[in-house]
Amino acid sequence: MSSEFLAFPNFDPVIFEIGPIGLRWYGLMYLIGFIFARWLAVRRANRPNSGWTVEQIDSLLFNGFLGVFLGGRIGYVMFYQFDAFLQDPAYIFRVWEGGMSFHGGLIGVILSMLITSKLQKRNFWSTADFVAPLIPFGLGMGRIGNFINDELWGRVTDVSWAVLFPSGGYLPRHPSQLYEAFLEGLALFFILNSFIKKPRPTGSIAGLFLVGYGTFRFIVEFFREPDPQLGLYFGQHISMGQILSLPMIILGLLIMTIAYKKAAKKG
Repeated sequence: MSSEFLAFPNFDPVIFEIGPIGLRWYGLMYLIGFIFARWLAVRRANRPNSGWTVEQIDSLLFNGFLGVFLGGRIGYVMFYQFDAFLQDPAYIFRVWEGGMSFHGGLIGVILSMLITSKLQKRNFWSTADFVAPLIPFGLGMGRIGNFINDELWGRVTDVSWAVLFPSGGYLPRHPSQLYEAFLEGLALFFILNSFIKKPRPTGSIAGLFLVGYGTFRFIVEFFREPDPQLGLYFGQHISMGQILSLPMIILGLLIMTIAYKKAAKKG
């Protein structure tokens, strides 16, 4: 059976180690995403009348990084490992054991943008619109890191491009990490960065990000293996990822509708 499907590349998750210090592919992918986001943000801040300085960009990204880390960890524990947390509250601090949630990280980023906008005396939606197009590239790189780490693979399938993941029991599975890298990363990046080429109502860009990510994540969840401790809900059809993505889609559509209605009244 193995000859019919794609063998998982023999990746070493650790690129190099010097004593107790090492660099992992997963961390490198996020580092590349962060560096790219800063480069793109500074490039836009340097445009005439951008309303942003490099110092403000660095403050925004630093706060956003903290929001992603804290929100991602807390969200993962609350959404996916709550029983483990109840049995051992210290589990939330054991980040070296892995476990981050995008939806929790998103909440953390939103809170960090609220705080940063207040400190910089800036409209929250203007900040959100500036940040939204910077995010997808990093998401895509993170999913590639998941693939290299042999984690978060897809459901068993017989498609010709199925991959035999070692931690997945060498069963042919959807490479759902790569599906997410393409949709949530590449496709969403081009959608948002094409959308902002023309002036848009304040808030509409952030709303489009929520709709785009929520929709793509909802689709990929049909191919992604559900978390074993949770399984599927509603007659074994809907995953936790889809449950968390639906409010994103609804909220994003609502934000876009309000943004365009306000713009129409002003116009």
